[in-house]
Amino acid sequence: MMGVRYAKRECNDESKIEGFLTQAKTGFLGLSSEDIPYVVPLNFVRVGQAIYLHGAAEGRKVHYMQRNNQACFTVSEEFGTMTSVIPAHTDTAYMSVMIFGQIVFVTDLDEATEAMQRMLHKYVPGYYDQPLSKAHIDKYRSSLGSKTLVFKLNQTHLTAKENEPKEEHMFYKGRTVQKDHM
Repeated sequence: MMGVRYAKRECNDESKIEGFLTQAKTGFLGLSSEDIPYVVPLNFVRVGQAIYLHGAAEGRKVHYMQRNNQACFTVSEEFGTMTSVIPAHTDTAYMSVMIFGQIVFVTDLDEATEAMQRMLHKYVPGYYDQPLSKAHIDKYRSSLGSKTLVFKLNQTHLTAKENEPKEEHMFYKGRTVQKDHM
């Protein structure tokens, strides 16, 4: 597996990576089948070395996962543009994490319920006064009649990159190179 090419931006701080993945709301699941790529944005929760996801138990995503369980999940956030008097040095402040591994369908109802409960805690903390029931996970059907499928990406490799914001260089509306030279 290839590492990060721009080693200066590589992040190996596990606590920073974990904190980033805990607060990030959307990731992009990259799949491929018969040399046709497919990337879909999804809510997620990380538990240990796995990313848990969910969706309809049918459709293109499931079709791709059944044909090829190798996947990549990418989470990225942009924190603003950093200016420079040298145009080629204008840059973006960001953090990104790419997790590579194999997709596994979660068939154990306890595991699926726990994963969905963790998602509820992440996305709507404190909203529900009762824990999610296994019966809800087992019996729920969407408006299109589809059962909910919980699946996970078991991590085999992770890379992370960051370019931390430098406040004195952050662009804001009205900032110009002429004002920076004053």
